[in-house]
Amino acid sequence: MKALEFRNVSFSYGKDAFAIRNLNFSVEEGEFVAVLGHNGSGKSTLARLSDGLLEADGGEIFALGMPVEQKNLYEVRKNVGIVFQNPDNQAVASIVEDDVAFGAENVGLPREEIGKRIDFALKAVGMETHRHATISRLSGGQKQRVAIAGVLALKPKVMILDESTAMLDPRGRREITDVVLRLNKEEHITVVLITHFLEEALLADRAVVMNKGEIVMEGTPADIFSRHEELLTYNLALPRIGQICKGLREGGIPVGDTLDVEKLAEEIAQCVSSRSI
Repeated sequence: MKALEFRNVSFSYGKDAFAIRNLNFSVEEGEFVAVLGHNGSGKSTLARLSDGLLEADGGEIFALGMPVEQKNLYEVRKNVGIVFQNPDNQAVASIVEDDVAFGAENVGLPREEIGKRIDFALKAVGMETHRHATISRLSGGQKQRVAIAGVLALKPKVMILDESTAMLDPRGRREITDVVLRLNKEEHITVVLITHFLEEALLADRAVVMNKGEIVMEGTPADIFSRHEELLTYNLALPRIGQICKGLREGGIPVGDTLDVEKLAEEIAQCVSSRSI
């Protein structure tokens, strides 16, 4: 079954100002897809259409086989969770466990089940030791982990992260993407990671690039990164480590694309060693 499916979907914020235009896009259950694009490309609109926060002007949208329309929104939103850019805007309580419990309480789960969901969600994001912490005293990365935990407490089948690492430093971004990757692989949660940080796309099974409300590139992250000149036409540039990998390959050292500096160093050492023998 497809986790998400867009069929000829269009959406406009005003006359002739299409944010999404005749979009056909789907995500398989269990897949990890990165959606890339510069500001205004339609990425966030895609996220909001996916669980009915916005209503399409045309076309059809399905979440886990259900049409995303008014009569199905309760079930859709139980199964499709969105984590937004600013964790401070998502916090609804001052204490971590109360914030994580909010969504589960709103869908009427029994108190005992809510406790189990809190335990599961906090453990999944590595925040179990902060259960009674005050949210305002947490770091940006920790706050975003709590926001993810609040979505996880609903046990969604699909998680959409809409620029959820944009306000974090590189270390915080890596912490969040590591958590998301683990949730995808271990909990089998379908992930749609919306970002303009190309390095995050390396973690995905598939990457798509949006521009002016349309998908203009699609493939594995390696396929997308190999088309670096085309990426530049959409105002996207390889991350610094990607540029280094590209330069090494052009210089005759056959390294792969990676975010891991230590892995890159090992590949370089292996190449040098094999040539010196």
